[in-house]
Amino acid sequence: MKPRAAGFRDVLAVTEFRALFSAQLVSVTGDQLARVALSILVYDRTNSPGWAALTYALTFLPDLVGGPLLSGLADRHPPRTVMVLADVLRALAVAVMAVPGLPLPAVAALLVGVQLFNPVWNSARAALLPQVLPGETFVPGMGLLMMLVQAGQVAGFALGGLLVAALGTGGALLADSASFAASAVFLIAGVRPRPPRETSGVHWWRHVRAGWTVVTGDRRRLALVALGCVSGIYIAGEAIAAPYAAELGGGAVVVGLLLGAFALGNVLGMAALSRIPPERRGRLLGPLAVLACAPLLGCALRPDLVATLALFTLTGVASSYNLIANTTFVQFTPDAQRAQAFGFALTALRVSQGLGVVLAGVAAERAAPHAVVAGAGAIGVVAALGAARLWRRAQPEPR
Repeated sequence: MKPRAAGFRDVLAVTEFRALFSAQLVSVTGDQLARVALSILVYDRTNSPGWAALTYALTFLPDLVGGPLLSGLADRHPPRTVMVLADVLRALAVAVMAVPGLPLPAVAALLVGVQLFNPVWNSARAALLPQVLPGETFVPGMGLLMMLVQAGQVAGFALGGLLVAALGTGGALLADSASFAASAVFLIAGVRPRPPRETSGVHWWRHVRAGWTVVTGDRRRLALVALGCVSGIYIAGEAIAAPYAAELGGGAVVVGLLLGAFALGNVLGMAALSRIPPERRGRLLGPLAVLACAPLLGCALRPDLVATLALFTLTGVASSYNLIANTTFVQFTPDAQRAQAFGFALTALRVSQGLGVVLAGVAAERAAPHAVVAGAGAIGVVAALGAARLWRRAQPEPR
């Protein structure tokens, strides 16, 4: 009799995985509260789509530094310790951001500091997860983690609009600070300390270069990074959510709904992908990347709120291809350079998203939000077709 494949129930039975998941879930939910609050705060003060988008972009661009230069900390130091320290520093910084009347430049500077530690935390998690879930349990564990994190984004975005309307931006930021503190508590209580995987004493800069070589030295890993970077184009709908909501005649609650639609679709997509046999998932990468951009073309027709939410949700469903790309990349990467290589990949992803956010905001200064999103969809389809071709060409030829 063929043994049963590992599933969600198996990974949830692992105490350390439950703690790791709980830590990321609360921090992600809080992070989305902060993004909604900051987007609304800046748009209200400046009435400028460009400045609102630039603030949103600051949540991505610091990965340009944090990803390649700091992610290797989890290879060279105990990963749980790295994650807890990052949580504590982020909690303190976000608490200061909640101070009433804090000048926007100070808010932006603190935001950059907070985001510098995001790739460190995520890379440490990427290095730790295969140790917590070895063998066949890794893929369903990563899938469940990403799926439920997206659920946290849905809750954070939806609650963000409501909390800002009820408590103001300061209350939402304090909630984000508390979420980082809760994450640290979950990690300390539920994840046992482990030694670093890199113990050779290699100089920090050489370790950084080794991680870069791991990423660039394999066409499959490069293709996976290219597919992930397509998200920097279809993110346009999130980037200008505040002015788009205004165009639709809505306020803070509509901003949360628009942002949450992407995340909700992503949850549905990953749930569907989990039912597809692993050997078939790789072939879906290219088509799903294209389909993640195509629904945004419908925004050219200037749909109402319900139709717009449906289009954004469809984009989120197809964007679940990132689950396949993520797990495949981690499995292709050697243990000793996993955090560093993941940091480089995350850097490329976040920088592409940050640039996409800025460009969408600049475009929204001159064109209507619905037209900007539709244009991004058209560009994204072309880019996704190119990335899909790279992935196909990177596959080994059948013997």
